[in-house]
Amino acid sequence: MTIETVGVVGAGHMGRGIACAFALAGFHVTLMDVEPQALASAAESVAAQIDEMIARGDVEPAEKAAAMARLASTTNLRDVGSRDLIIEAASEIEAVKHRIFAELTPYLSPNAILASNTSSFSVTRMAGVTDRPEQFMGLHFMNPAPSMPLVELIRGIATSKETFDAVDAVIKRLGKTAVVVEDYPGFTVHRILIPMINEAVYALYEGVGSVLDIDNSMRYGANHSMGPLELADFIGLDTCLSIMTSLRNGLADSKYRPCPLLVKYVEAGWLGRKTGRGFYDYRGETPVPSR
Repeated sequence: MTIETVGVVGAGHMGRGIACAFALAGFHVTLMDVEPQALASAAESVAAQIDEMIARGDVEPAEKAAAMARLASTTNLRDVGSRDLIIEAASEIEAVKHRIFAELTPYLSPNAILASNTSSFSVTRMAGVTDRPEQFMGLHFMNPAPSMPLVELIRGIATSKETFDAVDAVIKRLGKTAVVVEDYPGFTVHRILIPMINEAVYALYEGVGSVLDIDNSMRYGANHSMGPLELADFIGLDTCLSIMTSLRNGLADSKYRPCPLLVKYVEAGWLGRKTGRGFYDYRGETPVPSR
């Protein structure tokens, strides 16, 4: 099974990054979102991401025009149904993902492979709302997708070897490193990473340290390139809370209880960089701690 055309459903930060990675690798990509403005913003974002990669020397300048020419957009799910591989990259809300796959199913070609970029939800459960669970798997890109080298490959219980091998080959064409993960809540990266972030929020909540002291402790004490609270803002506090909730519900262990302060920030709409305020306030020239 050869994959040459790709559909990406969801033109948010992850969706546009995934579309950019595939377009740069020579695939013809159709990016779908119900909001025309999101698609217009996505095209600008993809161009800017490629410019950043050119500036770092990762991409040749001539590759930009070719990649942009391979990227199309649409507001109609029907237009992505004929793609060889369709990747859902919508919000990390399980009901939304289920609805997308159920609505997409009637438009699919017989050989189309479906994948979800979910970072925490059951791949097997999502596959069950489609007509092809054997042609469904998890394909979890890291953020930002064009430059981060890792992709988690997650088989559902029904995923066929042919489907897995076809998707694995695609990841190699992207120049990414694939790790195979079982279908458990949070998979590998987020099962380790998000509880660490949650524990950092608890440290702030309990007065163990300030925002800057907690982040600097992990930067300079554990050699992390970004402190856990800064990273939470980068990921999105709503996404962090959703993953912690999924871990708690899926693994039935109280150690995954979301910190009340994380819940409070999400309730306040302080979701991180995307809203201008999270553990840091991004509304000025330089980010400063919100508390």
